[in-house]
Amino acid sequence: MSGMNKQGRPTSIDGAGAAGARETFTGNRALEHEEPLLFELDNPGACGVDFDDPGEFTSHLGNFERQGRIGLARVSEPEVMRHFVRLSAKNYSIDAGLYPLGSCTMKHNPRLNEKMARLPGISDVHPLQPQQTVQGSLELMSELSHWLKELTGMPGVTLSPKAGAHGELCGMMAIRAALIARGEDDIRTRVLVPESAHGTNPATAALLGYKVDAIPATKEGRVDLEAFKSKLGPDVAAIMLTNPNTCGLFERDIVKIADAVHEAGAYFYCDGANFNAIVGRVRPGDLGVDAMHINLHKTFSTPHGGGGPGAGPVVFSEALAPFAPLPYVVNGKDGFRLVETEGEAEADGTTPFGRMTAFHGQMGMFVRALSYMLSHGSDGLRQVAEDAVLNANYVLASLKDDLSAPFEGPCMHEALFDDRFLKGTGVETLDFAKAMIDEGYHPMTMYFPLVVHGAMLIEPTETESKQAVDLFIATLKDLARAARSNDKDRFTGAPYMSPRRRLDETGAARRPVLRWAPPPAPAQAAE
Repeated sequence: MSGMNKQGRPTSIDGAGAAGARETFTGNRALEHEEPLLFELDNPGACGVDFDDPGEFTSHLGNFERQGRIGLARVSEPEVMRHFVRLSAKNYSIDAGLYPLGSCTMKHNPRLNEKMARLPGISDVHPLQPQQTVQGSLELMSELSHWLKELTGMPGVTLSPKAGAHGELCGMMAIRAALIARGEDDIRTRVLVPESAHGTNPATAALLGYKVDAIPATKEGRVDLEAFKSKLGPDVAAIMLTNPNTCGLFERDIVKIADAVHEAGAYFYCDGANFNAIVGRVRPGDLGVDAMHINLHKTFSTPHGGGGPGAGPVVFSEALAPFAPLPYVVNGKDGFRLVETEGEAEADGTTPFGRMTAFHGQMGMFVRALSYMLSHGSDGLRQVAEDAVLNANYVLASLKDDLSAPFEGPCMHEALFDDRFLKGTGVETLDFAKAMIDEGYHPMTMYFPLVVHGAMLIEPTETESKQAVDLFIATLKDLARAARSNDKDRFTGAPYMSPRRRLDETGAARRPVLRWAPPPAPAQAAE
């Protein structure tokens, strides 16, 4: 059983999880500090900064003027600093260890990128500055646009989308604009989405009012070509296909799919989230793709957003490039400028569908991505894809006898396993994931893709050394063998050694506590 520390929380130290470990009075474990919520640190009278009392003033808030305390914690500067430093130590990060999330590409963020993004003149630009004062920034955006088009073989690009799903929306809005221009928007109301596509693909199509028609996968984990062809018709607007797909496999029939889509008068949207697996090796434009978003964090090493700032540029074929949204950069006799109005665009020979964001995108991400491209060069970017695929196949080959793989043959950038190897052990996929936390690893992506039961999706990326991957492989082998040898307690109660034990996830989802409230006074508690 786990004990309770002086703050009333279950500690992570007990006999089952940490042999020989002793409970401490503070809840600390040497340098691993127990840390309460910031509100629990509230200390009347403490303050990190002093403000003078306000002078005479007239309130314009009417009846909305605050009558009581704002409720922020009263803490000193050292307490604030210690609080967030201690919290940061509890956060697993790519700087702490291998981050095996599949379909997320948690690659190392080179410090050179950060240095470039913090250069004076780049880090302090403002989106409302006159364009003549930010010629360097506009040139940088133009250069990034050039290389994104060069790497994908696509003639058009927009930088403004803020994330992958935002980029999907942008690409599909360009497709809808093209259909409107052809007078077919009311006719083409169906979007085909393979079961192996990213989950945001059908959501994006539905958001735009399209009917989503799923395409089944073959037993090899790829699009069923015949089923796809049977669904084509004059009412199809587009296909939204992820390549490499969420099973970590390259769609071998992608050219045939593109040809059939175009013959039917529809467009081909490709989810480019997994571009890291093919960058420098394959140009999507050569495969017949009409629109594709690129996650700069996945392929070009910008920080993984987690809410922002993110960047999901979209590249377009010749057929869709005229419909790309505002703004975009052009280079003329007077230097670089942003085309920001429909009138300017019309004079430039384009018909944008509108604007996706208030400004032009995330400048800091553009700087980091271009720094990554220029520091690697064309041969280095090609090696990125080769090493990512090599690492994933090394994981797949090393673990296929201890775990179970749903598909035969090599993979691309990520290795996919299912839960058949756990059959009869009493250990579930979630238990396996929780036991990985005790071993110091963030779990791989669990239960995704949905087409594989009990899925475990691992993407080591190209930035992990053989030594790091070998230790990870050995750890999973040990866990798999422990599960098969009836060491059930190691899994069902895990994690034992993390700062917090396993949550009641169903209860947390159904009854979330979103606002901290002080505990009741002793008299109230007694009543």
